[in-house]
Parts: sequence; structure tokens; C-alpha cells
Amino acid sequence: MNFIEYVIVNKEQILSLTLEHIKLTIIAVGFAILLGVPLGILISYVKQLNKPILGVANIIQAIPSMALLGFAIPFLGIGTLPAIVMVILYSLLPIIKNTFTGIQNINAQTIEAAKGIGLTKFQILFRVQIPLALPVIMAGVRISSVTAVGLMTMAAFIGAGGLGFLVFSGIRTVNNLQILAGAIPACLLALFVDFIVGIVEKLVTPISLQKINGSKSKRIQIRKIEKVILSFTALVVAIIFGFSAILNGTTDQKVIRIASKDFTEQHILAHMFSDLIEDRTDILVDRKINLGGTQVCFSALKSDDIDMYIDYSGTAYGDTLNYPPISDMEKVYDTVKSDFKEQFNIEVLKQIGFNNTYVLAVNKDTAKKYQLETISDLAKVGTKLRAGTTLEFLNREDGIPGLIKHYNFNFKDTTGLDGSPRYIALNNNETDVVDAFSTDGLLKKFDLVTLKDDKNFFPPYYAIPLVRGEVIELYPEIVPIIEELGSILNDEIMIELNYKVDELQMEPDVVAKEFLTENGLLEE
Repeated sequence: MNFIEYVIVNKEQILSLTLEHIKLTIIAVGFAILLGVPLGILISYVKQLNKPILGVANIIQAIPSMALLGFAIPFLGIGTLPAIVMVILYSLLPIIKNTFTGIQNINAQTIEAAKGIGLTKFQILFRVQIPLALPVIMAGVRISSVTAVGLMTMAAFIGAGGLGFLVFSGIRTVNNLQILAGAIPACLLALFVDFIVGIVEKLVTPISLQKINGSKSKRIQIRKIEKVILSFTALVVAIIFGFSAILNGTTDQKVIRIASKDFTEQHILAHMFSDLIEDRTDILVDRKINLGGTQVCFSALKSDDIDMYIDYSGTAYGDTLNYPPISDMEKVYDTVKSDFKEQFNIEVLKQIGFNNTYVLAVNKDTAKKYQLETISDLAKVGTKLRAGTTLEFLNREDGIPGLIKHYNFNFKDTTGLDGSPRYIALNNNETDVVDAFSTDGLLKKFDLVTLKDDKNFFPPYYAIPLVRGEVIELYPEIVPIIEELGSILNDEIMIELNYKVDELQMEPDVVAKEFLTENGLLEE
């Protein structure tokens, strides 16, 4: 499949995510203007606030966007709100600075003349200073608007949607067509935003102050065309927000919010459970796909931002409850079930029938060179090998820290590589060992050798549905549906389903629906 074919097949998803991206960007930039321009005016009049306000804006600009999102989640939850707040904060500096600069650079004699004819400070501001400073202010808005389009791709990490969903999903599944399907519209959108804001910048600049190529009448004609373009753009934006308001309007329908973490298996599971619940009940499912790692999803569940997601027993036991890793499957499950109910009022439903435990994987050449079959074999030559693992695995007690203690060895070097880039790094011989989940489709795609955990370090990682207690009380009918599907799934099935997405480049929702239909769980 080439790129054009991919776009045609997935045009509805691409269009939907593009509209989401536009809406989020407009909201963020709009609020940034409402905050930034007044702050720029304020520091123009109150000199003492100049350094503090610009200093804070500079500090915010220096904070990595992912870190800022991480800080926002505990306070603002997940979804559109923290994404919009993050982009607003990043957009403030150019607007504040340009507003301040535009006002400060107005000729002092012009201000004196305004005072001389009896204008008040308020009248001088709105009739003289702001009109003359508008071209400079709009230049700052232009910079912020274009930057906001790119920044908003980060929204996908916390379930806010937008074109970042395609980009990050494509990166994690090594699907270059999907990456391009997100990146190209984002790039075109940024160019279009720059073009539109550029027109506004010209329109707010008096013709007498512009460098005119050709006659003045020609410039006036061009202005008429630019106004038509702006009017049409405004109409399209109004339609987007109008449809969004209609679709998101309050209804009396039952709705639950099912989320997933940020890798292939999670996407498939979320779609399967969502499809089955919608088919068997009158409940609608709001799908929060690709929400993030364990901490993001669990925090969202606790704070009532989502109602359900699939986690893993060993992750819940070791990473969430902070118990030392053990290999007793029943004890792990029973402890998680009782503690989650007691501490968080979260119901842990029956274990799903596959154990997606951690494994260490190497390519065939490395396995042959060092005669690697088990992690004990790896430990003997660990100081010669470089590990490229996910950031979670690099820091969790049931990851690298606990593993090197349990097997008493060290790697030559460890690097944090989230998602599919770690497989690519291994394939390019930039690393020698990666962490993986036993059901990863990418293991099959890259034909890797998995090493046996001969000292039973890794705890069991059976998939477990986590559902808020209030949701179970409200919709008890979902429990048998969830548990019926969970009893059908096993390791071999999940490996095959993941492979269809990771290697055959099928969409997770398509794979999910296809499996349910083939197994008689959904009507064709």
C-alpha cells in the first residue's frame, strides 16, 4: 500500500483528527491572545512587572512540553483541558513580548500629540497605541499560532486527540504511512495558519504604512480578496465548532469511557471491549485510545476521567502498589483485587486469559555469538551488551533495577527508548538487548530471540480489566460481557492480533472487529 492508498482508506479518521486538531489549536491560541495581549499592555504601563512576567513566560518556554503535560495531569486530569493549557502557556511569550515591544516603540511625539488634543490614557491606548502596535502584536500571534499547531500533537499522549494520534501510533508500530498521514496534514495546517494570520497582519497594517508593489488601487483590490478568504475561513471554523457542539451536546444516553495505554495490544483490547459492550447493551463507549503509560491511565481512573482500562497484574502489584515482584500468580491477583477495592474503590474483574509478561529479546546474531538462551546466560556477558528499553522498564523495580539485582549483573550501557524505536535501534545494531512483552507482534516482525527467565524474576502479567466501582454499580451488565471476552483470549491469539497491526499495518479497530465477528461475538 502506498501513501495515497493509505489516505483514501483512512480518510475519515484523518479528517476527524484534523478537525480535532484545528479546534484545539484555535481554542488554545484564542485564550493565549486574551491573556498575552493584556499582560503585554500591563507591563508597558507598570514597569515593575516587566521582568517578573517576562521571566515566568521565559521559564515556561524552557520547560519541555512533555514535562509540562506531566505536571498538569494531576491537577487538570486528562483530555483536552491539560493539552489546551499547555499550548496556551507555550504561546504566551511571543504575544506578551511583541505587545510590549509594539507599544514601547511608538513614537513619543505621537503620544504627546494625543495628550495635547485632550485624549485620556484609556483613549490613547485604544485609539492610538493598540492600532499602531497591531502589526507587531500580530507578528507575535503569527509565531504562536504556527508553533501551537506543532505543539498540539502532544495532545494525543493524554487522550485529547488531534493529528498526534496518527504520528505516535505510527512510531510505535513502525508504520511510516501512518506517521506521514499525521505529519503531512499537521505541516499543511501550520502553513495555512501562517498564511491566514499573515493576511490578518496585513489587514491591520494601514495601507499608508505598507510597502506597496504596484498601484494603491491594486493593493485595495488585493485587500478585498484577502477579506473574502478570511470570511470563508471564519465560516469554516464556525461550522467546525457548530458540529462539534452538536455532537458533544448533552444527551440522556448511557456512556462509559474506556481507555487504553499507548501500545498496540492495548489499542486492540480497548476496541474489542468497547465494540462488545456497544453491541450487547444500550451503553455508548467514549474511547480514549493511546492515553499514555500506567501512571497516566491509573491516575485518570482514580480521578474519574475514565471508567475502565486494561492493566496487567504484575504492573498493578509492583508498579502501582509498590510491592516487591513475586511470581505467585494467585497471590498477585488476589492482592491487587483486594487492595484496589479497599484503597481506590476500583473493581478488578476476572483475569483475561493471556500472560503478557516482560521478556528480554536479542537478535539472532547476538544470541548465536554469545550462546544466549536464558537471562542467566545474558548475565555472564551483560557488561559487553547495551540495553535499549522503555522508560518505564528502565525505572521500575520489576524492570532494570530489580533485574540486575536478581541476576547480579550490569549492562555495558542502558538507554531509554519508548515504543518501536527500541526495535529499530536493535535492528540497526545500536543496542543489543530490548525489553518486550511476550505477546508483542514486533517480536515476530523483527524475528527476535526471547530469553527464558530461568530464575523467575518477572511477576505474572495477566491482563486485568480495571473498572471504577461506581460504574459497576451503575452498569452491572458489562461485567459478564467483559469476562466472556476475557476467557476467550490467550497468548497465541494476542500475538497474532498484534502482528496484524505491527506487521500487516491493519488498524487496531479493524483487527478488533474482525476477531469478534469471526468468533461469533458480533453480528456481521
